[in-house]
Amino acid sequence: MELPVKNTSGQATGKIEVLDIVFDVPFNAALVHQVAMDHLANKRVGTHSTKTRGEVRGGGRKPWIQKHTGRARHGSIRSPQWRGGGVVFGPKPRDYHHATPRRMRRGAIRCMLAQRVREGAITVVEELNLDNHRTKEILNLLEALQVNTKSLVVSSDAVPALALACRNLRQIKSLPASHLNTLDLLDFDHVIMSVGAVRKVEEIWASDKRPVSSSQPESIDKEVAG
Repeated sequence: MELPVKNTSGQATGKIEVLDIVFDVPFNAALVHQVAMDHLANKRVGTHSTKTRGEVRGGGRKPWIQKHTGRARHGSIRSPQWRGGGVVFGPKPRDYHHATPRRMRRGAIRCMLAQRVREGAITVVEELNLDNHRTKEILNLLEALQVNTKSLVVSSDAVPALALACRNLRQIKSLPASHLNTLDLLDFDHVIMSVGAVRKVEEIWASDKRPVSSSQPESIDKEVAG
């Protein structure tokens, strides 16, 4: 399939051929939901903690004798039913991390990219090189491209000037193509990508296989391939 390409002035300059396996796949709502939930779970720190009756200071002495007072029997003023007492089944530090399979993560990203293409919410520009890192530069670019919604600006590699220009805008986020993820594609309504970013996305997300490093010995490569 083909996507139109614009320059930084917003004028159409041609079209770019993209891979259907990345930008034209059926949308799988269950897959995207599962991966997004795993992303949110992995962001949780899990440091919440409450004290049980054994951890609250005090309460070592029995408040009154067991019998002959006419009151209910108690063994500690730090029991859960007392004010200032411990918490029953309260939260304790735990790990919320979910290990999402690689094929699921990559499949969800392809689903979201294809969905944004079907919605007409992807704008491809020739390049994302700014003259300086001022916020006004990215605002002028968005105005020229006629984009006025929450937008994700994706470059082929990390561009410090682009990151500085976008960081003061609450509805704009910039990131390199290698950091693309399902959660950001769900959170932002529009995606602005450079031609280099499109090629980088195709290179990274077109396959579910882990790329084999060229620095590994040849014998290991043969074993992996087998």
